[in-house]
Amino acid sequence: MVNIGYARVSTDGQSLDIQLEQLQKGGCSKIFQEKISGAKQDRPQLGALLDYVREGDIVTVCKLDRIARSTKHLLEIVDHLEINGVAFKVLNINLDTSTPTGKLMLTMLGAIAEFERSLMLERQKEGIEKAKKAGRYKGRKATAKEKAPLVQELIQKNPKITKQAIADELEIGVASVYRILQEVNN
Repeated sequence: MVNIGYARVSTDGQSLDIQLEQLQKGGCSKIFQEKISGAKQDRPQLGALLDYVREGDIVTVCKLDRIARSTKHLLEIVDHLEINGVAFKVLNINLDTSTPTGKLMLTMLGAIAEFERSLMLERQKEGIEKAKKAGRYKGRKATAKEKAPLVQELIQKNPKITKQAIADELEIGVASVYRILQEVNN
């Protein structure tokens, strides 16, 4: 039996330190960790964890929202673990799916977490609309358009440069490079 931890934060600017400390205190001997949005279901380290676990293991997270953002995804993960004979623990609420009560609690908490996230997104959307109407919210600054002259300069210096090389050098998407070049040629 191996107690395996999973720690996740949404952005590079956030720290995993607190989660890692809690998971170590919770008895985890191996910890998978990543900095990626929980809204993405295709997370490399989560996939690696699910491939790694074996019958009798325990997967531990600090909080429920670290492993899944929707009830559906949470239940898919827990079903996968259960099929493989792996228990699931959430430290901050003392939840353990190896018990019938833990299984019931997990389903209820997953639904509540998804509901809370929906409310938060709705409030955020309303706040953005209100700020737009007041002229205080302009949206994200268009960084790729600002780099249009640099795209043209790179092409002039080296006509054989690939679109991907331009995108990599200027830290913009390759689709933005194509869009800029299309606008120049029209």
